[in-house]
Amino acid sequence: MKKHAVKGISEKEMAELLHLPSIQRKLLINRGIKSAGEAVKFLKSDYNTHLHDPFLMKDMDKAVDRIIKAIKNDEVITIWSDYDADGIPGAVIFHDFFKRINYGKARFYIPHRNDEGFGLNVGAMDEVRDYGTNLLISVDCGIVDVDAVDKANELGMEVIITDHHKEQEGRIPKAFAIVNPNQKACGYPFKGLCGAGVVFKIINAILQKDRFDLKEGMEKWFLDLVGIATLSDMVPLVDENRVMAKFGISVLRKTQRKGLLSLFRNAKLDISNINEDDIGFTLSPRINSASRMGEASHAFDLLTADNFSDAEKLAIFLEKINNERKGITASITKHVKKLAKERGVVENGIKVLVMGNPEWKPTLLGPVANNLSDEFNIPVFLWGRSSNDIKGSCRAPDGHNVVALMQGVKQGVFKEFGGHSCSGGFSVHEDQIHFLDEELNKAMESMGELPEVEDDFIDSELNLDEVNEDNWKLIEEVSPFGMDNPKPIFLFKNAEVAGVKSFGKENNHTEILFKNSLGRKIQAISFFIVPADFEKKIGKKINVGDLINLTANMEKSFFRNRPELRLRIIDIF
Repeated sequence: MKKHAVKGISEKEMAELLHLPSIQRKLLINRGIKSAGEAVKFLKSDYNTHLHDPFLMKDMDKAVDRIIKAIKNDEVITIWSDYDADGIPGAVIFHDFFKRINYGKARFYIPHRNDEGFGLNVGAMDEVRDYGTNLLISVDCGIVDVDAVDKANELGMEVIITDHHKEQEGRIPKAFAIVNPNQKACGYPFKGLCGAGVVFKIINAILQKDRFDLKEGMEKWFLDLVGIATLSDMVPLVDENRVMAKFGISVLRKTQRKGLLSLFRNAKLDISNINEDDIGFTLSPRINSASRMGEASHAFDLLTADNFSDAEKLAIFLEKINNERKGITASITKHVKKLAKERGVVENGIKVLVMGNPEWKPTLLGPVANNLSDEFNIPVFLWGRSSNDIKGSCRAPDGHNVVALMQGVKQGVFKEFGGHSCSGGFSVHEDQIHFLDEELNKAMESMGELPEVEDDFIDSELNLDEVNEDNWKLIEEVSPFGMDNPKPIFLFKNAEVAGVKSFGKENNHTEILFKNSLGRKIQAISFFIVPADFEKKIGKKINVGDLINLTANMEKSFFRNRPELRLRIIDIF
């Protein structure tokens, strides 16, 4: 598709949705919604009718019966969760459920990200058994942990795996039950659930069999956690995920969780207007910083805090270590970008970027890899050293699959790996690290040509008069935005500049003012880009009175509790 071109829509496609306003019609068609029925389901998500029966998931019935049996028999259940903004909320859902039914034999184990790494590990199984554990339940992990499950079985524990990551060919753990929509043998109609989403389906299934005296519909209050996890993890915001994210935001705006209220207050967020950006850019990084910079249990403790004194201390602590993380990550990102450009990533047509340094902290490399993947539009693998192990993170743009890519590497290079299509983690044998770059690029070549990624997917051309509240409400109905439901991009041609300046404490952001035909000022902003960067791109200084073309998102800011409709600049040309 030509850069800065608006995607064409046929008359037949338009005719199917004539009952909708033009701007909404275009947005839906561009997202694959092409019938009136699909449009109703997408725009009017219904909790009661648009979620699938949890018992359609393989092993759900078996897992639920075993959990109910453990509760009735007062057995010790240990929840082993991943340490990120998907696994932690998933563990908290179990915590809150057990608390509500007054079940006191639940234990929680969150592995140390640096020392233990991702997933169930053999070394901790003795400790888990020492809790008196009869039933071990994984959250957001376990599907590749064959040896750890074997060890748990050997120690007399039964294991239920709840996960959403892809299985490794020919290596399926011998668990009592595996609840994972992504396992090949599972016929569940939607494969895109996050880990906490799978846990939510399990809780719903339990309550279908036995409500444990809980009020009907009580489980909906867990949707704030499901919403956080769904919007934090790299899962598609369609089908069930759209329903749970949308209702999750609604519940989050009413949350009584003391930890979240304290965190929002410290981050100066208006809880009544929380949206997916606030979750992705403010809440998730603080939850993830707990494991990246220390102990993931701090995030778990925040979300389960039952008094404001503890909650406030934890919120302040997470704010502090998140700021430390941002500083270190920014420094690594700057260094890695410099190295990547010296290697001539674009000029030399590098297909997979692989870089590492024993001094880099593996827990901080995910956001760095994501940044580079966005910039160079290729898979990026970064590694560092943790204790005595070489570990790393990988990210890739849409259209790629890092798990398939790692599966294509010859055996003996990776010790372990896993993840989603666009996001993953790995560890490498010490004597193979120098071959990782070559082997990944070989695997990439063997996968053949991938579809060319479009430069800018422009939904529609608008004029400045159309930046108004009515259109904003129509756009908002299509939210929340994320993977497979991207933020709408609009093209504005010959927009007259009414003012341009840099702003922020370091004057490192740009504001350009425009005027519509009624004389109302329209603000357009871009963070971490100064006017000189745009001027260098278009080859001239931007002056008042100039006519420029731009692509932008439309958004509503609530900065300092002042609602303001504005544009977020993507490109100027």
